[in-house]
Amino acid sequence: MLWLAAAQAQDITVAGRVLDAATGAPVPFAAVTVLRDGVTVGGELADEAGRFVIAGLERGSYVVALGFVGYTATETPLLVGERNDHYDLGDLRLAHAEGAIDEVIISAQRQILEANLDRRVFDLGGDIARSTGSVLDAMRGLPGVTVGQDGQIELRGSDRVAILIDGKQSGLTGIGNQAALDSIPAGSIASIEVINNPSAAYDATGMAGVINIVYRRDREEGLQLDTGVSLGVGMLSKRKPDLPTELGSFSTNPKVNPRVNLVNNGDGGGFFVQADVLYQDDLPNNEFTSRYYDDGRSTFSQVPENREQEQVVVRGGFDREIDDYRSWTFSSLFDFEHHRDVAEVPFIDGASQQQYRFWFWREEEKTGHLNLALTHTREFEQPGRELKWSLQYTRGWEDEAYFLNDRSALRNAQDETHLDALEHALPFQLDYIRPLESGRIETGVKLQRREIPVDYDVVRGVDTVIYPGLGDWSEWGEDTYAAYGNYVYERPKFAVEAGLRVEQTDVRYDLPAENVYYGRSDRYDYFEPLPNVRFTYNVSATDRIAVYYNNRVDRPGEAELRIFPKYDDPELLKVGNPYLRPQFTERYELAYERLWGRGSATVSLYRRNIDDPFVRVFAIDSSNPDYDIVNRIYQNVGTGTHTGVELVFSHDLGEHWQLSGSANWYENVIEAAETTLLFPVARPFSVPRSEDDTWDMKLNSLLRLPNGIEAQLSLVYYAAKPIAQGREAARSSVDLGLKKPILDSRAELVFSVTDLFNEFGIRHEIEGDGLDAVYENFYETQTVTVGMNYRF
Repeated sequence: MLWLAAAQAQDITVAGRVLDAATGAPVPFAAVTVLRDGVTVGGELADEAGRFVIAGLERGSYVVALGFVGYTATETPLLVGERNDHYDLGDLRLAHAEGAIDEVIISAQRQILEANLDRRVFDLGGDIARSTGSVLDAMRGLPGVTVGQDGQIELRGSDRVAILIDGKQSGLTGIGNQAALDSIPAGSIASIEVINNPSAAYDATGMAGVINIVYRRDREEGLQLDTGVSLGVGMLSKRKPDLPTELGSFSTNPKVNPRVNLVNNGDGGGFFVQADVLYQDDLPNNEFTSRYYDDGRSTFSQVPENREQEQVVVRGGFDREIDDYRSWTFSSLFDFEHHRDVAEVPFIDGASQQQYRFWFWREEEKTGHLNLALTHTREFEQPGRELKWSLQYTRGWEDEAYFLNDRSALRNAQDETHLDALEHALPFQLDYIRPLESGRIETGVKLQRREIPVDYDVVRGVDTVIYPGLGDWSEWGEDTYAAYGNYVYERPKFAVEAGLRVEQTDVRYDLPAENVYYGRSDRYDYFEPLPNVRFTYNVSATDRIAVYYNNRVDRPGEAELRIFPKYDDPELLKVGNPYLRPQFTERYELAYERLWGRGSATVSLYRRNIDDPFVRVFAIDSSNPDYDIVNRIYQNVGTGTHTGVELVFSHDLGEHWQLSGSANWYENVIEAAETTLLFPVARPFSVPRSEDDTWDMKLNSLLRLPNGIEAQLSLVYYAAKPIAQGREAARSSVDLGLKKPILDSRAELVFSVTDLFNEFGIRHEIEGDGLDAVYENFYETQTVTVGMNYRF
């Protein structure tokens, strides 16, 4: 199935201790038997201390029976629910019998299990159409997930998503936002986990939820080696003719992606090494902007961001068992990307159709991140009870050099800028889990320090286009102190989860005294209790309902705060705001799931109430007498709401045909707000009330053909939707995939086509302050790829 409604299977254990009811002494070698539907499914004898552990159970409802010569048999009901993998029945007491003891009698009836309605796991091995692409390509097909501008992941219409790698924090959510996901090959990923309603055990960031990317890791004993390579060509046709320049925009972009995976597992531990290399030549990111001013003037421009790119991703690590209860795990992730961009940007006057300005630039950029994680796990005699601490270090970097050239009747300027940004994150996490008879208790603390120093050097030419008085550095820092507790209680007909996370966060943003736009450095802190509650009721054997409530907080990242404008287009600058404040979200959800023999469907109604949402707004810089510069600047804009309904379904149409899909409708409301923009001059700014709705849908069809061939057809459709000051036009993608095993199933061939009809580009229609604008980004989506994977 392309997506699964429940989490991946776990090793479920049930433990307890058998005691004498009168004396409290252990009953050695008591018989412990487990039955389900009248059939014995497990059992063993207690040890000399009366303890027992039974493993290998499936999720369901059981009765555990105890017996021993001289004692009266007893029965204890057991529900193995969806939210817990380890159960502790505690001390079970046997009373002395007068006379002979009957044979142990155990009965059981099938009960309803609780569904993980807030969590879905997507097996990328079943997504053939996108298996040769990137993780970003794969996410396009996930229900409730959309991919926005600049590679931003949106979950149910919001881009405030926390990204984890193998359950750990990642530099992917720091410098460069989530764009690095476009360079991680999907073939290296086992699954993607989408958690719409995370518990208090997760960080409070991510208003929309949490996405956990799980890398492949073979668990078989011994040495395993597999390798693969993908060859592709992208952007086979152009959506829109280029404006007149010698360079234009690139097309037919070739790409090569070799990868290798080495794993060695033994009795006392193992190690793994995984490497991916991605090379792309002539990668296009083709942006058109049409601006229509209130006085009747119009301007048309194009930024053909032509790119050559190399990417290397290396993962490695080991785990080592010290003894039966203690183990160490070390993992590392190194991601390095280097690209060179070249663009010739013409500016055409709408009335005369003449070029009045010519802007051309070259960019050299190196980005990446390093993540090191050391984890110590202390297990106890009771299965599932563990104390775990982990220490991580994440370092992200961005080394960006621009060589800018401006040619017009007003100026002939040559400028150079060099930005050097680093990110350091040092989180420490301590977690304790204790299984109970009908649930579990989780608690823990987290301490984290993050720092992002940025150096900005400018070599200004004559008639420079760079704003003066910016200074040449900034430094952002954050200290977070958090503690949480979470309790899960499960019964055959219902389940409850309740938790509380409290966070104290101190934020600072130091600015140079030379900066003339912001008069001071910034400091703020907050203490926030963040509760979560989930109640699930099992209506029948096929129907279940869940209600959720939780609070989240999203702090602006360095990209939203950065004081240095981005000069891809000198008349349309992307600018941060160092005085941004966090946005707080209150979330509600009602979910219903229906199960049947060949599939399932889930319907979710959700609502988010948002305080101080921050968005990018279009505003004219009227202080420049030569050009009508428009700033796209981040700003807090009052309050907002987000209300929606989501349907996710899957169904097997016979043994050889699987159909799955999703549909998501939502309404965004941003209340009217009055604010003040500070860059480049202080001025009042009004954000009118906006209310609009949109929807998206995904449909996947997987067909199993003779000779092991699998074929997939996928459709993705995003309807037109509201954005700040305007709308985003509808877009769609049709994707195809074929997979065939070869060489006695030791290898497989994969062929895929994404965005067959080249309809997935972005178009924004903006009603700005003093102008209307149409912004179009026809980045590469139309790609044909062939790949082969081989296992030795």
